[in-house]
Amino acid sequence: MTNCDVCVNYEYDEDYECYCCMVNLDEDEMYRFLSGTQQECPYFRLDDEYAVVRHQM
Repeated sequence: MTNCDVCVNYEYDEDYECYCCMVNLDEDEMYRFLSGTQQECPYFRLDDEYAVVRHQM
């Protein structure tokens, strides 16, 4: 199972004053997410801050 805290799509929303997933899920994806039947998020991307630096080397 993936951890939302280290996902690049998990950002701070100043309107709601909390962290939220910025991926817009459709109805089926939202159902699987809320029911817990989906094991891994298909939109998970590791928030790797140093990827750009390694690319420049």
